[in-house]
Amino acid sequence: MPTTATASLSPKSNLEVESPRKNRIQVSNTKKPLFFYVNLAKRYIQQRNEVVLSALGMAITTVVTIAEILKNNGLATEKKVLTSSISMKDESKGRLVQKAKIEIILGKSEKFDNLMASANTESKPSANDNDKKSQI
Repeated sequence: MPTTATASLSPKSNLEVESPRKNRIQVSNTKKPLFFYVNLAKRYIQQRNEVVLSALGMAITTVVTIAEILKNNGLATEKKVLTSSISMKDESKGRLVQKAKIEIILGKSEKFDNLMASANTESKPSANDNDKKSQI
C-alpha cells in the first residue's frame, strides 16, 4: 500500500490527492489483457481528450506498450511522462520497499476522430453484405 505524507499539505491539496482522476487508468500486467487497456484508453481519449496511464514495477512495460500502440496508430500524442518511486509495505517481509512508478499522459491526436470513424465503418457490416449472405 502506498504511503503518502500529508502533514504539509493544505486541505485542498489533500482532497486532490485522495480523489482519483476520472481519466486515469491504473495498469496491471496480470489482471487484464493488453488490448483491454488499449481500448479503454481510446474510450477515455474520445470522451475526455486525454488519458493518464499509470503503473508500478513490472507493469511499467505494459504501460509503455499501450502508449506506443496508441501513438503509432496515430490516435494519441504524448504530452508528458512522469517517473518516480514510492514506498510500499512488503506483506511477506513486513518492511518498506521502493517501487518504480510511471505516468504517461496522452492527448487526443488531430487524426483521432477520423481514424475512429473509419475503424467503426470498417467493423460494421453494410446492408449489402447481409443481402449477399442470405443469397448464398
